[in-house]
Amino acid sequence: MSKSYESDITFFIREYNKNNPLLRKQQVDGRNILWDRKLETDLLKEFDLSRVSQKSYVYQTD
Repeated sequence: MSKSYESDITFFIREYNKNNPLLRKQQVDGRNILWDRKLETDLLKEFDLSRVSQKSYVYQTD
């Protein structure tokens, strides 16, 4: 009777993953769509060059 405690949420997640074997692949595919992209360095350089410097006090009118 040395079973360790498992919360209801942990139990739910384990059962959900067991019943939905494609879930992990869908999560990885979703991450690839949003985050794992190659950066376009030329475009990033262009963004940096087009940046306008901010005045020391932004609310002052000229």
